[in-house]
Amino acid sequence: MNALANPAVGEYINEHFVSSFQKVATFQIVNGQKQGGNVAAYFCAPDGRVIHTVAGPVNADQMLHEARWVVESVRASIAQSEKSGTPFKAIMRRLHAERLRTEHGLVVEAATFDPPSGDDDGALSFRDPSGRPIVPILPPPPIEGPDVSFRARQDAAKAAGAPAVADREGRGWALGTQGQVHRLLAAHGMVKIERVYGSVMENILGEKVTTRPVLTIGTRPGNPRAVCLHCEAKRGLEIQEREGRGDK
Repeated sequence: MNALANPAVGEYINEHFVSSFQKVATFQIVNGQKQGGNVAAYFCAPDGRVIHTVAGPVNADQMLHEARWVVESVRASIAQSEKSGTPFKAIMRRLHAERLRTEHGLVVEAATFDPPSGDDDGALSFRDPSGRPIVPILPPPPIEGPDVSFRARQDAAKAAGAPAVADREGRGWALGTQGQVHRLLAAHGMVKIERVYGSVMENILGEKVTTRPVLTIGTRPGNPRAVCLHCEAKRGLEIQEREGRGDK
């Protein structure tokens, strides 16, 4: 079931967040059913900095759990930052590192500052035919090793088919998508979404980022058409506004 269709999830999201969507990976609609692609939910600050991410489809309970964690963590981090003077960004990254340790059994050192970023507009930058630079792929922090409660968590992760990631010593450990999210955000939390989404889609979800519209097949036999999600959403809002005014 679509988690966002759950009334409790929808009510909480609407109360605490402003929602939007954008297509960034390749998929198509065949006879009304989505095929291929993947999905990620980004919880951002008003200026577009990523606080948390849910990678891949999840059920309603998990989506609600993650949304509540964002709200509660932000409130606690703001209070702690005001009392201690510790940057809010550093606190949030430490919270992601702590979740990685307690929930997935792997230890990373949260990054408390960001190194100078490269110039995306330099002469050596590679751009796609539209002139846009390719999305950056951010390096996650190195895994220091396992936590003391690691073995049981590793067994569960391996049983679930989680991919292997290497630590500083080159040893491979199983880590699922949400564990990879916490690892990434322990180093790059509170970075603008345009610098984060490429790492989530390509490195964690294995989806190639693209700007092509959705290909819809099956609306008419033998007549596939390309659909712009932004245009479709805008058209849907216009229809709702007309219906609300009673226009025909």
